[in-house]
Amino acid sequence: MSKIVVVAKIVAKKEFLSSVKSSLQNLIVPTRLEDGCIDYILHQDNEDPAVFVFYETWENLACLENHLQSDHYIAHAKTVKGMIEDKEVFKMTRVDI
Repeated sequence: MSKIVVVAKIVAKKEFLSSVKSSLQNLIVPTRLEDGCIDYILHQDNEDPAVFVFYETWENLACLENHLQSDHYIAHAKTVKGMIEDKEVFKMTRVDI
């Protein structure tokens, strides 16, 4: 089974920027300890600090789905509810050689 690459773009509402950033940062350590997590890297846009992008690599889709059901991810989702302006998630499979 192919590895899954995820690019997730999260745009925080300006008034909640600090809270959203903190919650996203709190995901990093426990997620990196999950089975099947290869990469889990958070970025913040240099021109618009409300824009965050996660670059993730997972062993397979099942590992990603387990992540989305983890206690820390569910707690994060509850914490930032109403604080997010926009979110886009791309689940991809690498196609180059």
